[in-house]
Amino acid sequence: MASLPGVGKRTALRLVLHLLRQSDGEVEAFASAFTRLKKEIIYCRECHNISDTELCPICSSPRRDHSTICVVENVQDVMSIENTGQYAGVYHVLGGIISPMEGVGPKDIETDSLVERVAKGGVKEVILALPTTMEGDTTNFYIFRRLQNLGNTELRISQIARGVAVGNQLEYTDEITLGRSIVNRTEFKA
Repeated sequence: MASLPGVGKRTALRLVLHLLRQSDGEVEAFASAFTRLKKEIIYCRECHNISDTELCPICSSPRRDHSTICVVENVQDVMSIENTGQYAGVYHVLGGIISPMEGVGPKDIETDSLVERVAKGGVKEVILALPTTMEGDTTNFYIFRRLQNLGNTELRISQIARGVAVGNQLEYTDEITLGRSIVNRTEFKA
């Protein structure tokens, strides 16, 4: 269990000792839940968020503004932005950011499917909500150039306001700051 993110040796030991005190049925139900999770949770075919259906509830909702796409690094960022209650558009989860030092290039993240979504038409704004790090800025610039090359002069490309501290991950940013960053987003300029 210590191999799980955020779980150190002491927490892992506490969890194992807790499980040892449980009945066989409770432990089997717990293990079964993990198996079902791995088998039943898939990635949305549109935005790459996690879902138990082909289209996630956000992408399939008629109440969402499908003309606005918020580009995020991972699923946790979707959850963080949703918790603010400030955003009513849809998302695009990249599944990472460009990081040459870690061997992650543009082909390793979901940029092609984002460009395809925008190229289909109907998208008025793309909000870049990536971490305020060098890798996040590199990914923002790469996406900006790809979308700019589509030649759609009506498309607005913005980024969240820099109220999010440089180097912070969105999932660790408080909801008020993150909400204000979405509401006060700015035009992305190369």
